[in-house]
Amino acid sequence: MPNRRRAILILLLLVLLALASLWTALATGSIRFTAAEVLAALSGNDPPGADVILQLRLPRALAGFACGGLLALAGALMQVLLRNPLADPYILGISSGAGSGALFAMLLGLPALAIDGMAFAGALGTMLLVFGLAHGDGSWTQTRLLLTGVIVAAGGGALVTLMLAIAPEDRLRGMLFWLMGDLSQTVSPWPPLAILAATLILTMPFARQLNLLARGLLQAQALGVAVDRLRHAVYLLAALATAAAVTSAGAIGFVGLVVPHLLRLASGNDHRLLLPAAALAGGSLLLLADTLARTLIAPQQLPVGVLTALIGVPVFLVLLSRQPK
Repeated sequence: MPNRRRAILILLLLVLLALASLWTALATGSIRFTAAEVLAALSGNDPPGADVILQLRLPRALAGFACGGLLALAGALMQVLLRNPLADPYILGISSGAGSGALFAMLLGLPALAIDGMAFAGALGTMLLVFGLAHGDGSWTQTRLLLTGVIVAAGGGALVTLMLAIAPEDRLRGMLFWLMGDLSQTVSPWPPLAILAATLILTMPFARQLNLLARGLLQAQALGVAVDRLRHAVYLLAALATAAAVTSAGAIGFVGLVVPHLLRLASGNDHRLLLPAAALAGGSLLLLADTLARTLIAPQQLPVGVLTALIGVPVFLVLLSRQPK
């Protein structure tokens, strides 16, 4: 890895940012806690308000970090897979598939666990549909995959609109919040955390090959990369990461698009650094955005997807403006 000391420094700073974001999420809210109270609750003591920290805020914070890391990691993989800087985790219709499944479950009045199951089934079904249609007779190009994903996403969006139009008033608000991103209904943080760790572990051995793939298919093939197998693996891992994030937190935009860009501008395009950095930075961004979403106008909560855009857009534009033309 070029400039190993600089890479270690970047990762260390991102780890510190993640820890600071987690502490902020645990300490901030309608009830504020000191650092000593947070540490006491996490260490197993029983300070006043420990249940608020351990039962309410900690699971939501861990789920938010995991979903943000999954979206940023999936975004980095999609951008190198499609060789398109505008690619994001939702570009192949996975979000619309998950949204269709989740909203159908809400329309039927099913419990939260069933909503998560239907969302994951919808995302998985969309992933298989896009892959099957794009693969066709054996040929698979970035353009064909992208166009197939866009068309399937349009169909899923039409289903979402139809269900919103016929939904009863008492369920409409929850459906809209899910579509805009909502961590308050997360059942458990452990599935997305486990999938984030597994995705990162599985993608890191391919980091060198991803560096070659980013330079072009022909060059990667000439240097001995099994391009077809690599692209299949990248698509599968990115799609599963997106499905897990959308299932847990709804359709939260912007994280998967902007975080990889920010990291490339700040640290370069080496995926040996970019992939773990994306997981840390994406998790921290979504964790901070969710903390703001539940505290800005408490006790009312804002859609976290709105906050991710409000935080990410100015930072991205400022950083981009400082780069040489």
